[in-house]
Amino acid sequence: MRLKNVKGAAEKVETSGFVIHDAAGHKGNWNKIFGNGNPLHVEIGMGKGRFITTLAKQNPDVNYLGIERYSSVLVRAIEKREAEEEPVGNLFFLCEDAENITDMFGEGEVGRIYLNFSDPWPKARHAKRRLTSKEYLVKYDRILDRDGRIVFKTDNRDLFDFSVEEMQENGWTLETVTYDLHKSELAPANVMTEYEEKFSALGNKICCLIAKR
Repeated sequence: MRLKNVKGAAEKVETSGFVIHDAAGHKGNWNKIFGNGNPLHVEIGMGKGRFITTLAKQNPDVNYLGIERYSSVLVRAIEKREAEEEPVGNLFFLCEDAENITDMFGEGEVGRIYLNFSDPWPKARHAKRRLTSKEYLVKYDRILDRDGRIVFKTDNRDLFDFSVEEMQENGWTLETVTYDLHKSELAPANVMTEYEEKFSALGNKICCLIAKR
């Protein structure tokens, strides 16, 4: 799907007070940005930001960083943040490529990683680009703390099956696996993304897993 260009998006991302620039410069010291020692949770590929903004409002004792590489998408999350009546001081955004995630966070600095409806990269030759590939799992292993978790949701069954196998083969334990999230025990606490709402309305079942080392 071709990404729609949003006029002025790059400039707005560059000047927004909700976007942290020079992520590598804050590696290992994100607590100073938030001004507290609360756990740090990260969403990679946050899209328009509804999921992570909702989590941040629900959990003020957790710090959140949303990573989105495309300014034309990130600008929508900024607009959502600007529209909030009450300040959401535990949430900031990064306009970065997840491929460089180990340059952004120190070892054991992150408590949870959320992967929601990631690009499936369906061609086999592109498998290493998938955010649940072994190449990325090695990176997550470095930045997650000892009790860290990966939470992954998708409606793409092929990608989900690949992810389950990839994690099992690379030293991760699947704490929870469901092929119909909205009818599972996780449903009451589930926060829907924009894509999730759209795909569910079409009758697609949502798969979800929670993985730990």
